[in-house]
Amino acid sequence: MSTITTTLAIASLWLQSVSAALTACPVAETSWSSGNGPTYLICPNTDYQLGGRSLQVVQNVASTTACAKICATDTRCSKAVYDKGKRICHVKDPKSGVRMPWEAYANFDTIRIDTVQLAEGAFLARCPFPQIDYRTSRGSTYNVCRNTDYVGASVKIVKQVTTVNACADLCGTTTGCNKAVFDTKNNVCHIKGAEPATSLFWVKNQQFTTITLPKQLKPAQAGQWSDLVRLPLIPVAAYVVPQFPQADRLMFFSSWGTDAFGGASGMTQFGDLNFATGKIAARQVANTHHDMFCPAISQLADGRILVQGGSNAEAVSIYDPSTNAFTRAADMKVARGYQTSTILSNGKVFTIGGAYSGPREAKNGEIYDPKIQAWTYLPGTEAKPILTKDHEGIWREDNHAWLFGWKKGSVFQAGPGKDQHWFGTEGKGSITKAATRDTMDAMCGIFVMYDAIAGKILSAAGAQDYTNSAATAHAHITTIGEPYKPSTVERIPDLAFPRGFSNAVVLPDGSVLVTGGQRKSLVFTNTDSVLIPELFNPKTKTWTQLAPHAVPRNYHSISILLPDSRVFIGGGGLCYVNKIKGSTAGCDKTVDHADGEYFSPPFLFNADGTPATRPVVSNLTQKPVKVGATLTFTASEFGSASLVRMGSVTHSVNSDQRRVPLNNVTRNGKTVSVKLPTDSGILLPGFYYLFVLSAKGTPSMGMTVHVVL
Repeated sequence: MSTITTTLAIASLWLQSVSAALTACPVAETSWSSGNGPTYLICPNTDYQLGGRSLQVVQNVASTTACAKICATDTRCSKAVYDKGKRICHVKDPKSGVRMPWEAYANFDTIRIDTVQLAEGAFLARCPFPQIDYRTSRGSTYNVCRNTDYVGASVKIVKQVTTVNACADLCGTTTGCNKAVFDTKNNVCHIKGAEPATSLFWVKNQQFTTITLPKQLKPAQAGQWSDLVRLPLIPVAAYVVPQFPQADRLMFFSSWGTDAFGGASGMTQFGDLNFATGKIAARQVANTHHDMFCPAISQLADGRILVQGGSNAEAVSIYDPSTNAFTRAADMKVARGYQTSTILSNGKVFTIGGAYSGPREAKNGEIYDPKIQAWTYLPGTEAKPILTKDHEGIWREDNHAWLFGWKKGSVFQAGPGKDQHWFGTEGKGSITKAATRDTMDAMCGIFVMYDAIAGKILSAAGAQDYTNSAATAHAHITTIGEPYKPSTVERIPDLAFPRGFSNAVVLPDGSVLVTGGQRKSLVFTNTDSVLIPELFNPKTKTWTQLAPHAVPRNYHSISILLPDSRVFIGGGGLCYVNKIKGSTAGCDKTVDHADGEYFSPPFLFNADGTPATRPVVSNLTQKPVKVGATLTFTASEFGSASLVRMGSVTHSVNSDQRRVPLNNVTRNGKTVSVKLPTDSGILLPGFYYLFVLSAKGTPSMGMTVHVVL
């Protein structure tokens, strides 16, 4: 039951309307807890200055504690304001660059997460305490955040520094110093290394105070990140739930533990994030007797999600969006883990590899037919030609193939091995070499089809070996045409950073966002992490560095496109425990990231940082459409359009996503008719986002389109 505890009486003389900014609540805050999650602190008779926009404005809210409850059910909420006179709850948006100091205001109560409840070492994207500014003698203004630390290399350590201000002055007189940390216990000032050469992680630590020279990044150039979304488990895998008229849920999962894996447990911990409202739920799925850690995932033609293999290596589970339930499907012919699958032009699903789980041997392909609900082994789709060369041997070498379903039931394999191949899925199956991509393998690199009409695939990053291996910055564009014909590979400019275990998402305009990864692939670490995303422009074939995210996203991390064109990234970590349901007390929790972040790409902003106006799409039928059909809808403005298939992701693999430009367009005023591609190998069956882009490139909300055979 919710509880509220008052510790001190409110000082009556303080009940004024408006005053100057406050650095702390002028009376003792009251606390409220739902009993499940963080505690919230209530400061009566205050408002937040410069509070920015509200994520939610809820009318007819009975009390301040009822407003706190609304905040607690919205994972985006770290601060809220209750208007006592009008009975309105404002869930605030603590977006980057907007400070929210207190001010006295009798008509309002402010609500915030009790950050003391955050564990020591918890990663941060915003200062969780009232932040103050300090202006040095040389005129530089630094943000000062108590009880926080920057983890990472110090280039200079100065002892016998007695105040935070003195440490800030030292930073101000040190060339290139943008961040410093004051050790309040030992009176030591740490001048931190320059980023991005040094990776600095902002964490909660009561012994330190951080000093930061703010860097103003323009959202229209660098994009913008949200605050951290705290999750009930580490999201190692995720998929968007297909829904009309617009998807609004992300399902994510780990293993038998919220922070641990190891062994065939027969159960999986799931989370359910409504990214429109911020609400989140957790559940354990055990009825299919399937620990789904390290599986392959494919969205079927009817929108159901096929999750196969993993810790229970022979098992297959199907999630049905219409019932929100899981059922057990037929077991695979070969037990697999760390394999990849893809849907085909005929609606079947092909999978290959997976020596991580089950017998440790190169694993040939097999195919699932949803109509007869059965698997067929394809001995002709050999795994040996696609193996990488890894110092740990076969259990790493057939993992995470870069697969693309294509025309006439074919499958194109673009990597991670040096050579590319075609797989045929008729009869006993076949394999044909297509090209050589590079002189080195790129395990756990990124791959995405950003233009299915032209057969264009971007691939980049990865490492020769799965772990303990220097990452590469190599990038390529592969072009495919008719099945079994040679592919064309073009080496393009390298990424700015080598990246192992990074993730990639194709955006509505065809650009590709690459996030996370580390300069040296090293499982279960934050070592050498890259926090600066890069955006690939397919027209110029160039990379642009964007605003950094807050948390390392390396091994076991995800990224996925949402229908509002934001990208959700999260996860990293998950500890191996050799006993099912065993304790994780001995694990390194600093590398476990049970959280996520939303990224708003630059095309969502005007030059002045305000949100860009989106085209509005309406009158779109919810009936399924076939390839070659014509989509008709109304658009408030029109520059171009595309379909992007809803994604699923685990272990740097998102074989469901692809972008299909819609080039065959006719317009009559605001009525738009689009002729869809005629080949189901280009426009794979399943659920897509329909995006309309304005002339300046701002996308509409992604409306759901179901493509069927």
